[in-house]
Amino acid sequence: MNPLGSTSSAVRSAADIGALVHRRRMELRMTQQDLANMVGSSRRFISELEDGKETAQIGKVIGVLSNLGIALTAVTS
Repeated sequence: MNPLGSTSSAVRSAADIGALVHRRRMELRMTQQDLANMVGSSRRFISELEDGKETAQIGKVIGVLSNLGIALTAVTS
């Protein structure tokens, strides 16, 4: 954890994004329906995202991450 209180996680797959969303949603004590309502999507979309569905629409995924306070940062190796 850095001094600002945030953590970083390597994301290498849709499953990694799903796990990150699930973990953050649980930290915020939200249901899948709560999150769906917040971002204007369906509970099914949130469920599929958390399950690592590889065909999730990137725009919707970015919206979910943003609403959960998760920033994406690209790092080249």
